[in-house]
Amino acid sequence: MNADSRTARPPVPSQAPPRVPPAPVWRRLAVPAGLFTAVAGAFAYVAAVDPNEPGHYPVCPLYRLTGLYCPGCGGLRGAHALAHGDLLTALHDNAAGVAAGAGLAVLWTVRAVCALRGRPVRLDPRPAHLWLIGVLLLLFTVARNLPFGGWLRP
Repeated sequence: MNADSRTARPPVPSQAPPRVPPAPVWRRLAVPAGLFTAVAGAFAYVAAVDPNEPGHYPVCPLYRLTGLYCPGCGGLRGAHALAHGDLLTALHDNAAGVAAGAGLAVLWTVRAVCALRGRPVRLDPRPAHLWLIGVLLLLFTVARNLPFGGWLRP
């Protein structure tokens, strides 16, 4: 074996590799359909079992220990009201929960449409966006626990 044969590189193919055909539609929609099924099942359960009646769901641990409302307090009651078509009661019970649910519904729709079209989903929130959401939740939590924020309490 000579020195030239040890350093020789394999020939580079002149053609690009063949393109992989997209997955079938049912396979692309499996994740969005599974998410929809899980959320619809949970929503149906909350719609059927009233959280306003004591004993069905546990009490928020933060509220039980401190008497303070966390950002999630009233979320089950809000989901129950929303499932029964009462948007104003849902907003009163937990406005942040209703806003988060609407945002997640939009994200799910974008994901499902992208999957249907065979396009990749690119959701890259910037750190500033995540900090903004965190600050808004903190302000919501503080406001609903102050005397002037009584209208935000569940």
